[in-house]
Amino acid sequence: TFALVISLGVAMTLIPMIAAASGQDKLPTGPGHGRGSSRIASGYAGLLDLALRRRLLTLGIAAVMLALAVFLMRDVGTELVPQLQQGRFEVELEAAPGTPLEETDRIGGQLQRLAAAEPSVDFVYGVAGSGNRIDANPTESGENIARMLVAMAPDAAPGAQGDVIAALRQRSAETAGLEANFTAPELLSFDKPLEIEIQGYDLESLREASDRVLAVLRKSDRFADVESSLERGHPEVQIFFDQERAASLGLTVKQISDQVVGKIRGRVATRYSWRDRKIDVLVRLAEDERQSIDAVRELIVNPESERPVPLSSVAEIRVAEGPAEIRRTDQERIALVQANLAYGDLGSAVEEAESRLAGLQLPYGLSMKITGQSEEMSASFRSLWFALALAVFLVYLVMASQFESLLHPFVILFSIPLAAVGVGLALWLTDTRLSVIVFIGLIMLAGIVVNNAIVLVDLINQLRERGADRLSAIREAARLRLRPILMTTLTTVLGLLPMALGMGEGAEMRTPMAITVIGGLLTATLLTLVVVPVMYSLLDRRRDPSPAGGNQPAENAAELMQAV
Repeated sequence: TFALVISLGVAMTLIPMIAAASGQDKLPTGPGHGRGSSRIASGYAGLLDLALRRRLLTLGIAAVMLALAVFLMRDVGTELVPQLQQGRFEVELEAAPGTPLEETDRIGGQLQRLAAAEPSVDFVYGVAGSGNRIDANPTESGENIARMLVAMAPDAAPGAQGDVIAALRQRSAETAGLEANFTAPELLSFDKPLEIEIQGYDLESLREASDRVLAVLRKSDRFADVESSLERGHPEVQIFFDQERAASLGLTVKQISDQVVGKIRGRVATRYSWRDRKIDVLVRLAEDERQSIDAVRELIVNPESERPVPLSSVAEIRVAEGPAEIRRTDQERIALVQANLAYGDLGSAVEEAESRLAGLQLPYGLSMKITGQSEEMSASFRSLWFALALAVFLVYLVMASQFESLLHPFVILFSIPLAAVGVGLALWLTDTRLSVIVFIGLIMLAGIVVNNAIVLVDLINQLRERGADRLSAIREAARLRLRPILMTTLTTVLGLLPMALGMGEGAEMRTPMAITVIGGLLTATLLTLVVVPVMYSLLDRRRDPSPAGGNQPAENAAELMQAV
């Protein structure tokens, strides 16, 4: 906005001053000067005459092109935002519950070496078990979990990351009992594109429903890394405290819990500094004193007392399998099924998931819906459609106030759907999906493409006020405005071309908008030069005024341009 306001001031003050100071009274002329532009003008004049003679055919062709554009836009697919290639991705490996740390580390090391052997990989960072840099919270990890962070080389090819992920996914699938989940940064989120939320209260019913959804999605090769928050529980030792017995011995549940956690998991006693690293030093019982349930039962929970009390005296210890996590939404338990996309766009994936899950029978009391990026995409598209309609309405109001007419702004607005022809074709040719970024480009187009039609219709009105008949004014205005219209379009397209070519980091976010504006502006300009004059001739039924002083339209136009 500020740039446009400043450019308007420069155009009205600085440019006329520079032109007056140039000392050039006449434009350069001579043999061959303007030969190319004259050929273009001659060809355009013939095309415009043909369109004015076949007005309904011209509008029919434009309507067919618009319908084709709508069909192409339905075929390009949809997504929330373009996937940002940040040159790194994370892999979470989960072996079978109870897998020792050494085996988890061995499996993770194999995949790390496989990734590091790829020429397109810069470095690989991995860790097995709990208490690591990637997951600083030990309660969210375990000895059967490993994580990898793979960073691509700066000069890696655009599709290299997908190839590395495919190789790691294939190798992990060959390892029995191993689940690998791949996540790449999605702006500020690592969530997977497809999320299905199953809501209910009973955990067993939720587990059964999530297993059914998992089975359905895993039958399709479109979905990869399909997982559920309730898919696999972890074996756990459950301790049920006898509060009355503990109180009679002068103990509280908190004191007992702290002793158990400290002896089994350990406490950070100090930190060891080595170079630029800080390493936690944990103090806990020896492994033979905590590796069995019987050993846990014999843990002393009051080491400071003269009368030692074992844990079995104040609590009941059971071994059971608990859920990996319990999620809630609006105070209701949910099971969340997530999946990555092996190919295709988010919109097509959601449609396939809905069709596959349409006949799925859920246990009583459960409900299911697709959430995540799909839900955000629908909400964003609705708000952006409203923003686009509001932009068109505001543009119409501004033009109506300036033209002092409701008809002429309506004629000018026909250039906006003409831009959709180029948008659909450009997105289809470049395999660019319809996203929030593309919508921003469409909103920009609503204010850009009308400029050419404004200068054309404005000159037509001025010529008619000077005595020209309708068709003569249309032809003369089109001839005089052809060159400036083409020049402004060409400069805008060339200015956006580097952005459309995808140069520099983060180009995935800029390129769709540039492609949208370039495609829409090119077709809107070319069709505006033909369709807008045709629409003007059809809708403007004012009677032609009598020529003043017998001047011809061309002479009036010449006088008008000299006055300008």
